[in-house]
Amino acid sequence: MADALREHRVVVIGAGIGGLVSALLLARQGLRVTLVEAADAPGGKMRQLHVGPAAIDSGPTVFTMRWVFEQILDAAGFSMDELPALQPLDVLARHAWRGQDARLDLHADQRRSAEAIGAFSGAAEARRFLSFCRQAREVYQALEAPYIRAARPSLISMARDLGPGGLATLTRLGPFASLWRALGRHFHDPRLRQLFGRYATYTGSSPWEAPATLMLVAQVELDGVWSVDGGMHAVAQTFARLCESRGVTLRYGAPCERIVVRGGRTSAVQLRGGEELAADSVVFNGSPQALVDGLLGDDVRCAVPGLPVARRSLSAVTWSAHTATAGFPLVRHNVFFDSDYAAEFDDIFRRRRLPRGGTVYVCAQDRADDTALAAGTPERLLCLVNAPADGDTRPFDALETDPCEQHSLELLRGCGLQIEMNPAQVHRTTPRDFHRLFPASGGALYGQATHGWMSSFQRPGASCRVPGLFLAGGGVHPGPGVPMAALSGQWAAATLMAHLDSTSRSRRGATSGGTSTPSATTAVTP
Repeated sequence: MADALREHRVVVIGAGIGGLVSALLLARQGLRVTLVEAADAPGGKMRQLHVGPAAIDSGPTVFTMRWVFEQILDAAGFSMDELPALQPLDVLARHAWRGQDARLDLHADQRRSAEAIGAFSGAAEARRFLSFCRQAREVYQALEAPYIRAARPSLISMARDLGPGGLATLTRLGPFASLWRALGRHFHDPRLRQLFGRYATYTGSSPWEAPATLMLVAQVELDGVWSVDGGMHAVAQTFARLCESRGVTLRYGAPCERIVVRGGRTSAVQLRGGEELAADSVVFNGSPQALVDGLLGDDVRCAVPGLPVARRSLSAVTWSAHTATAGFPLVRHNVFFDSDYAAEFDDIFRRRRLPRGGTVYVCAQDRADDTALAAGTPERLLCLVNAPADGDTRPFDALETDPCEQHSLELLRGCGLQIEMNPAQVHRTTPRDFHRLFPASGGALYGQATHGWMSSFQRPGASCRVPGLFLAGGGVHPGPGVPMAALSGQWAAATLMAHLDSTSRSRRGATSGGTSTPSATTAVTP
């Protein structure tokens, strides 16, 4: 088996975190791994933009679920010491509302958050917050093993693995309830309902359509949020370095044009220009819709079901800026709310337009819990407004994005924050740009929206209909976000190895007279 593994050639397409994790773990098993990436650097959505002299994280900005990376690095023969230094944040996020002087900080310390909510909304609301946290913890504990850590759960497997206690937890929650409805049972202050409703957007979804189970995000944050020295892009760079140390061949600026299928299974990957890389197995770390649309060739169009436009997740308009601010005491993560939250998601998901009153997220990358900058000092900012994922059908030109930018700046001013937006100091990215960066996505940043209680079971898993082809990334199970995409990469590697082991055992069994073997998709767990 060891000799066969050394001869097994794997091509991983895409150097996002899912592809990097897959490549690292497969190389650790002794396979010959080549990772190809169209861009000139690793990271995928964990990208970094240069605005003047500043390098700005312009994708994911939050490091959570540390245990995921501890588990992956341990399996690869490394430790967390390999990663850039992580700095725990006390203030998870600072929240402000248009026209209101009051601000609300959520803390890593649940008790301090309750005290802040008590001062903001009253003692009764603080008690409701603690009740909400208890239920969020119960939901997380119920779902971690049967969903987050599972290869690709189904209703039957979830019901079996939840057990009586887990089923009781979800029953109390209301399995068909939306997050917004569940929050209404916990909070009377509409501002708090708005604040915690934002957890739906972490999966690119609307609070009115997302399942109530997404309240588990509260527990994820209470388990720890860190900033990363060098930014999230430095995490991707570290994984790329570790891949190379395990013998992975990394090729940047190497777009894939076709996954070649011969004899009923993957046999090669063809790069732009015609070069073919032999591949006994392929891991695709990209939008699954790219396969359906034929962007990787006709041989793999059948790999997964297509995703209708209406089921795409949120996209965004972002501004990566190196500029001065004034007025508002920024921390690392800041959220500014407008007055009509429902209208924002109606605009995006029903009217398919940029919101007239969108929430603005500002990541101040030179700030920590108590960092103050001298007046007029330029700082690195990522500002984000949610948008419809229609980057393949609309230009999102200045006629649309300029009013959105002006409204966003107006909202920030209404909350006390002044930002200088000199065009020379700002790089704007629209859904159209995200679609170009991540083909077949329409600019959707989270794959499929998590709308409805069945949506969690509708993402593709690591296996697909094409033998030898495996999937990773935020568009497949267990979903979007850096930790989840990393887990998908771990599952792709585990599933590939299970298929190889199943094939090997089948061959040995045939030699000795024939034996049955377990399913390759259930043979390995991470």
